Amino acid sequence: MRLSMSGRSAAAAVIAATALLTTSAISTAATGSPGTAAPQRAAAAPDIPVANVKAHLSQFQSIASANGGNRAHGSAGYKASLDYVKGKLDAAGFTTTVQQFTSSGRTGYNLIADWPGGDANQVIMAGAHLDSVSRGAGINDNASGSAAVLETALAVSREQYKPTKHLRFAWWGAEELGLVGSTYHVRNLPAAERTKIKGYLNFDMIGSPNPGYFVYDDDPTIERTFKTYYSGLNIGTEPEREGDGRSDHAPFKNAGVPVGGVFTGASNTKTSAQAQKWGGTAGQAFDRCYHASCDTTANINNTALDRNSDAVAYAVWGLSS
Repeated sequence: MRLSMSGRSAAAAVIAATALLTTSAISTAATGSPGTAAPQRAAAAPDIPVANVKAHLSQFQSIASANGGNRAHGSAGYKASLDYVKGKLDAAGFTTTVQQFTSSGRTGYNLIADWPGGDANQVIMAGAHLDSVSRGAGINDNASGSAAVLETALAVSREQYKPTKHLRFAWWGAEELGLVGSTYHVRNLPAAERTKIKGYLNFDMIGSPNPGYFVYDDDPTIERTFKTYYSGLNIGTEPEREGDGRSDHAPFKNAGVPVGGVFTGASNTKTSAQAQKWGGTAGQAFDRCYHASCDTTANINNTALDRNSDAVAYAVWGLSS
């Protein structure tokens, strides 16, 4: 998740470039919600093995360690992260496309992956930013979301899922510089293509070590889908406020696309009431290593990561079936 405007470096977002992405028609119609009762897995959504998600986190950590300690925009660590994700998706049968842009004098990349089939006029899209800040490996922020989205995409392939709607997954570059990659993508989509996207699901920081369970309250159907999932686990949620407008859902929302997602908290402090509801430590940040060098694989709450990885799949299956 990017810094707030006051904490952000004022450089960043001059975007200039030629898109390499040839976008196949995205369509959308975020469909009916799974309902409000305690859920079974929507449309037989599979369990996402947290061990697989953690294996991706270990790969991202190794990539950062081998490339100056980070995976930031314009760095070798970012490109290696993108190549890792792309290789997994290509092997799983996705159609992948790299979209190139320029920001702060450096080349950045978005990665888009389409699963064959589904109604091309109704697209459900799930995404996460792949870059870290320059101060660290960015494992909670945001290898956690990137890994969960990747493993959900790989589950689509393993299950040979045949959704009613077209499924698209995305990994964004230069989010930490001001939502640069996702903004570039949305601005360069023809209006007719934007209207086909019926739901964009964003996953940014989903394994915070002192986690909360926050749900975006932007689109009622998507919000209800996630809240239904959590109600099945007997977990009370709260509306997501800390990151509102500060992650990659914002460009989609501003373009009129229904958006949603989940979040486990960043630098805000967990209250006593929240600690009573969710466990963890009151008076401490949800993520004390937010944007710091200690955001490593040791900075992950495995239970939150497991629950939220399953939430990704629950929503992808439920909204695309």
